[in-house]
Amino acid sequence: MARALYIHWPFCLAKCPYCDFNSHVRDRVDMAAMEAAMLADMRHERAMVEAEPLASIFFGGGTPSLMPPALVGRLLAEAERLWGFAPGIEITLEGNPSSVEAANYAALADAGVNRVSLGLQALDDETLRFLGRLHDAREGLAALEVAQRNFARVSFDLIYARPGQSLQQWEAELTRALAFGTGHLSLYQLTIEPGTRFETMVRKGDFAPLDDDACADMFALTRAMTAAAGLPAYEISNHARPGEESRHNLTYWRYQDYCGIGPGAHGRRMAVATVRHRKPENWLEAVGRCDNGISETRALGTREQASEAMLMGLRLAEGVDLEHTAARFGLTPADLCHADKAAFYAEQGLVRQQGARLTVTERGMNLLDGLLGELVPAELVSP
Repeated sequence: MARALYIHWPFCLAKCPYCDFNSHVRDRVDMAAMEAAMLADMRHERAMVEAEPLASIFFGGGTPSLMPPALVGRLLAEAERLWGFAPGIEITLEGNPSSVEAANYAALADAGVNRVSLGLQALDDETLRFLGRLHDAREGLAALEVAQRNFARVSFDLIYARPGQSLQQWEAELTRALAFGTGHLSLYQLTIEPGTRFETMVRKGDFAPLDDDACADMFALTRAMTAAAGLPAYEISNHARPGEESRHNLTYWRYQDYCGIGPGAHGRRMAVATVRHRKPENWLEAVGRCDNGISETRALGTREQASEAMLMGLRLAEGVDLEHTAARFGLTPADLCHADKAAFYAEQGLVRQQGARLTVTERGMNLLDGLLGELVPAELVSP
């Protein structure tokens, strides 16, 4: 079964220097060909899973707000025909906050989108230029205002821990962001990803990333401020008013099934991992040849699934129920977690175990990667 659908739109107007997502800049996009291929890809996924109404759909990218609203509407109509929609389905679309894309917000809402996630990334022009964004601060805030008029639920992203940024500067920027009144914020520390233009710039000495201590201070401040404002962290980088959490992303973090279509999209359904061709042209050719854009399918063993469930679930404030997760994969709680390590880090105040539920504490979240390596047995993580 799969109660979530991810639709990847890979095209952008420009490639941001920090981005390692599957995004492509093209002078021209054949919308008719993309529509036909998206519909074929979707029908293939529906044929592979049981019929259960979709609880969430997420248009990610790339820049899905560049999609014609009519195309979004046709994809949603086909998804509803194939699966049916659960009551109160969440339909999210990611977008850049440009005036051109904001002009489509009303039409996108009419097409069925009821939640948007805007890539503001920063609230000042100098930082936006550094991040390679095409919008300026005024344009971004205007787009946010239009979004709040047209959609019941709005989230936006900010990137912090930028080179030279002080704790006081981030505090002022986050204070301003919280005042806009959205029910959800995605707040990410700047990371230098392999293969990005920022990685090349750091290697050449064009700028130096912020040091670890400064990043830790900003992380702690972020969690304290969002909690005080009524948007506590429910995931390591995501903050929401209770009930405003991204239901689609919770599908990933709770390790539930989802179908993924479009260039580069990943999926997890019925113990099978799917990966689509990344390059749009290759994906289109594959769909034309065999009615789907899949480049790889791989059966997932129970230990690999359990490992993924642990690594994803411990990102969440709710943590992982070890007994439930172990039973799900035919394992024992001892298979999922080193009990002695969990006890040790509980004494340090970095994790908490209440009954069968294991959670990472506020103090521990900033050390999450290291904790995961300690808590989750290597034989579970290794293929």
